[in-house]
Amino acid sequence: MPRDPLPPRRTTADRLRAALLDLVRNTATVVTHRETAWASVTFEGSRHTVTLRFDGREAVAAGEHVIAALPEHEFTILGQLVADATITRVDHTLLPQPQMTVECELLLLVDA
Repeated sequence: MPRDPLPPRRTTADRLRAALLDLVRNTATVVTHRETAWASVTFEGSRHTVTLRFDGREAVAAGEHVIAALPEHEFTILGQLVADATITRVDHTLLPQPQMTVECELLLLVDA
């Protein structure tokens, strides 16, 4: 009997996007996500730049929450430690409806 194919493995980037969307209660859309390898003498990991777009008044309020909460948020990402999380850019638009774009950078280290 043939076995069911295994579901695709979730990458670190997939897990990070899911954790960010969970933080904002799925009120945002991921517009861009760039990942680059990162290493120091003692650590290895990856740097992620993620742009989130919040459409509508309630979503913008959730975006304002992420701006305040992100730097201190305790992420739970399998096999990773979030060493640094910062907001690098915020753009607001009021018309025709409230919209906010938030760019953040996160440094993830492999949790050995």
